[in-house]
Amino acid sequence: MAAAKDQVTLEIGGREVLVTHPGKLLIAEAKVSKLDLVNYYVAVAEGALRGAGGRPCVLVRYPNGIAGEFFFQKRAPTSRPGWMEVAEIRFPSGRSAEEVVPRQAADLAWMANLACLELHPHPVRAEDLEHPDELRVDLDPVPGVAWPQIVQVAGVVQEVLAELGLAGWPKTSGSRGIHVLVRIRPHWGFDEVRRAALALAREVERRAPRLATSKWWKEERHGVFVDYNQNAKDRTVASAYSVRPKPDARVSAPVRWEELALCEPGDFTLHTMPARFRAVGDPHAAIDDAPCSLEPLLALSDTQGQGDAPWPPHYRKAAGEPRRAPPSTAPRAKKPLIEVARAEREAEAVAAAEAWKASHPKAAAHLAPADVLVDRMRGRSSLWYRVRINLEHVPARLRPKEGKPV
Repeated sequence: MAAAKDQVTLEIGGREVLVTHPGKLLIAEAKVSKLDLVNYYVAVAEGALRGAGGRPCVLVRYPNGIAGEFFFQKRAPTSRPGWMEVAEIRFPSGRSAEEVVPRQAADLAWMANLACLELHPHPVRAEDLEHPDELRVDLDPVPGVAWPQIVQVAGVVQEVLAELGLAGWPKTSGSRGIHVLVRIRPHWGFDEVRRAALALAREVERRAPRLATSKWWKEERHGVFVDYNQNAKDRTVASAYSVRPKPDARVSAPVRWEELALCEPGDFTLHTMPARFRAVGDPHAAIDDAPCSLEPLLALSDTQGQGDAPWPPHYRKAAGEPRRAPPSTAPRAKKPLIEVARAEREAEAVAAAEAWKASHPKAAAHLAPADVLVDRMRGRSSLWYRVRINLEHVPARLRPKEGKPV
């Protein structure tokens, strides 16, 4: 390792990677510096590349640490090493961009030097950009849902997949949820993979209606949302071993099915994961050994006969897609929703919701967990959060008036 003023050069796999401002804190609460992030990804590179390697990746950059602003960078920086591979991705909007394709530990280290905390790969390989080889089951709990319920829903996902002859590989999301990955043969297009994911979500909801939902609109959700739209083209999720922007520097941890009920998301951090990786290896080491067929899920979709479900914003209206608007906006069906806060980060949004409830205790006493809606508002290169309160269960005389969002 060569050092100069406020920079170090690391030799990784025969390649030199320059790390600038190595002591800069990216996660101050956990004392994680940029060099710590680089060393972490080198230590777990084998597992991290199993999840993100060979795939075009969106760079999610935190140049001033998680306390500052972050941004999504789809286009690979022009000032990149000659050995850094790129692939041209075409988006539903018609635009395109060359995105980075990591294949070696040095690639991950170079990305980490850009303050790229998270790995956000597309579900395709660089060699075939139109046929995903991974179906992603994203279990996203509504506010107030505890970890044991998420684990229960993951168990239902495992049950459905196993009955249909598919193998699911679980991991903590690194936030509050669980991801279940299904390696598939790269034979089907994005729309078919999304249709398969929707069929799975609806079947999980049918089997556990009190625990899970496939409803896209947040005002209709309860329990754990099975997010089928993470399989739409251009959607990405944090992959295995990704560091998440949390004060404890937790990471998205691959686990065995029997571990889920015994662990908590906070058990796996940038500081603890390298030792676990050395001790037990990668629980997803065999994920690529037997890719699955989508045909059983597509057949299930045909049997369900429920048609399409809403797509995310910015996507073209799909044939057979229902009205792309929350049910509360339909004529004669509008729910009494008020917006109470906007925030740059999810934790701030949740805190704002709690502050609103504390300021309106009589109204808050009538709220169910699903009445607090924390909406993730995604632009082309940024995220922000909106907090809304559904007052339909609150007596009219106790309903606060809508003010300016804080």
